[in-house]
Amino acid sequence: MGKLKQASPAKFYFAKFFFLGFALLQWIVAAALAMRFENTPKNTAATIIFVSLGCIFFVIFFFLMEVLRRVAIGKEKIVVLEMGTNLVLKWPEIKSIKLIPVFNVYKMKLKTRRKPIYFLPSKNIEPAYDLLAEDTSKMGDIVNKNKKKLGI
Repeated sequence: MGKLKQASPAKFYFAKFFFLGFALLQWIVAAALAMRFENTPKNTAATIIFVSLGCIFFVIFFFLMEVLRRVAIGKEKIVVLEMGTNLVLKWPEIKSIKLIPVFNVYKMKLKTRRKPIYFLPSKNIEPAYDLLAEDTSKMGDIVNKNKKKLGI
């Protein structure tokens, strides 16, 4: 059985917690504006904007917590790495798998699950003309061969 390919853990955790860090940064800036400068309409508006941006990034973070997973792909199976338990899938259990080049993530739909699973490729993918991209890494080769074999 071949070795499983996956994105590096550092890349995964950076992508997963980036928006949380950015939300906290927005809230720190808002707090600094509120405490440091006098209460004028301009400063109040800037504070509200930074608090709102922080809230938006916090919501994006919670969305990513739900759908972004670490996934290891091999010729025979796919392993979704969860905290404590791993979901082991065979290729015929996959309904569809496709690359979303703008966000540099894969979207995988399972036959047994309603919600899709999003995961990062093993290497960064450079989209051509911002729409077309192909994963030329070993992970991409495995995905493309199995997609052709199974017709997904």
